[in-house]
Amino acid sequence: MARKIVKLWYDREGDYLEVLFERGKGFFRETANDQVMEKVDEDGNVLGFSVLKISRLRKKPLEVALS
Repeated sequence: MARKIVKLWYDREGDYLEVLFERGKGFFRETANDQVMEKVDEDGNVLGFSVLKISRLRKKPLEVALS
């Protein structure tokens, strides 16, 4: 089985985390949680996600469904 590479990027100043499961063209769209956006390709496959205000998660975990 081929290994999957996950790319993480954190911007401390912007308090922003981005996680990518796959590279490719896509766009971010809203989820049920205002803090989370999912990155999808043109077919709707999830390529990754981003989280705004990540520092707020210190006391309580964040849970959101991705498509």
